[in-house]
Amino acid sequence: MRLSAFAPAKVNLFLHVGGPDAEGYHPISSLMVFADVGDEVSVQASDAPSFETTGPFGAGIPAGDDNLVMRAARAFHAGAAAPLPPFRLLLDKRLPIAAGLGGGSSDAGAALRLLRNALAPELSDETLEAMASSLGADGAACLWGRPVMAEGRGERLSPAPGLPPLNAVLVNPLAPSPTGAVYRAYDAAVAPEGEARPWMPDAFESPEEVAAWLAAATRNDLEAPAVALEPLIGEVLEILRDEPETLMARMSGSGATCFALCAGDIEAEGLAERLQSMRPDWWVRRCRLDGGL
Repeated sequence: MRLSAFAPAKVNLFLHVGGPDAEGYHPISSLMVFADVGDEVSVQASDAPSFETTGPFGAGIPAGDDNLVMRAARAFHAGAAAPLPPFRLLLDKRLPIAAGLGGGSSDAGAALRLLRNALAPELSDETLEAMASSLGADGAACLWGRPVMAEGRGERLSPAPGLPPLNAVLVNPLAPSPTGAVYRAYDAAVAPEGEARPWMPDAFESPEEVAAWLAAATRNDLEAPAVALEPLIGEVLEILRDEPETLMARMSGSGATCFALCAGDIEAEGLAERLQSMRPDWWVRRCRLDGGL
């Protein structure tokens, strides 16, 4: 018997970043939403523990002990109250690597949910959240795949404002954008503006209202250093911002994936089809950003 869980792509609608603290961590303020595209994690009974990767990007990620799915499995073993039977984990990697979509953290969250459901349903949500938080800054937010405000080092979560369904197009030029390098470039460029949380309403009525607020009141502080390191990201943004269906476009996380918000599904579909025709060498996906789970 094989059980599977969806690992949705995370999109940072905005990302404000402060300067590094004494331990080298950057405080952030970010509105995170989740897409209906992502990876898939599966578990099945096995004679011995094992982990495999498949999918269009499976060959490009290490399947060793440092993989976040494996780290999640070890955290689950350590937190389980009773010995667990051996199991086989499989990761169908559909999202590009080093893409600013929280893929590894979302994969880890899917693995934790899956292992609890399959092997230890008595474990509490709080226990699972502690496991996820131990895996990295995005771990807690990516566990449940719900829109959320993330602050501090990413571990301080609060409810997101009410959001309408957001139709969007994700575009990645298939050029990795390693988080560490982008943060180093950010630190070296200019004095950080700080991670101040912007004013936001309790709820938004329309995609147009969301896009106007994002453009006027927020930013992604990592966009400029990422573009300086990988000019293809700048090319993606330039193309997206010139297209008539785009309400606003921005890079997600530390890149290289960028998103364009559209007024509706028809606009997003038209934009995605045209981009795929223009740049068949890029990864392009139409999606909805309203909670990937």
